[in-house]
Order: sequence, then structure tokens, then C-alpha cells
Amino acid sequence: MAKWYGKVGYIITTETSPGVWTPEPVERLYSGDMTRNHKRWESSQDINDNITLQNEISIVCDPYALQNFQYIRYVEFMNSLWKVTAVDVQYPRLVLSIGGVYNGEQA
Repeated sequence: MAKWYGKVGYIITTETSPGVWTPEPVERLYSGDMTRNHKRWESSQDINDNITLQNEISIVCDPYALQNFQYIRYVEFMNSLWKVTAVDVQYPRLVLSIGGVYNGEQA
């Protein structure tokens, strides 16, 4: 099992004024284990195929991660940001499943 250390990105939507909601990105550093390391090429009509990771990262969670796991959107892996497609709560750990490249809001 490989070790992992990197950023986990949260996107928390807060109401800044009545009826106006804005996303607030937050990044925190965590350590954990890479429990599954798998990649898949997806054929598309584009010139280049898309790459999708099917990795799982098990992080040791702190109280912030445990209370806000539903807002986790991305992780940093191999100097790129990747979408978190699922979070499995196995206290005291969170198992993050990774999908494609993340292109959204970031801190």
C-alpha cells in the first residue's frame, strides 16, 4: 500500500446576501494511503482519449473532514487535481474515490 500526502479541496456554498449563494473553496492537507491505483482510457470523439483514474485514497480524517465530507470535490494527485466521485466514511478514515480531471473552482 503506497503512502499519499496532498491537498483535499472542499467547495462550501454559503449565502452571502439574501438569495445570493457563492462557492467558497477551502484546501486542507491530509495524509493517508493509496488503497487502489488503477487508470482507464475512455474513447471519445475527440482527437485524444480521456484518462480516468479509479484510485482510492484512504485519509485519516480530522473533525473538519468528518463534519464536511459531503463538500469534498477534488484531491491533488501527481501534481494534478482530480474529481472525487465518492466518499466512504469508515471512521477514523475517509475513503475517497477519484475520477476524471477536476476543472472547477479551487482555492
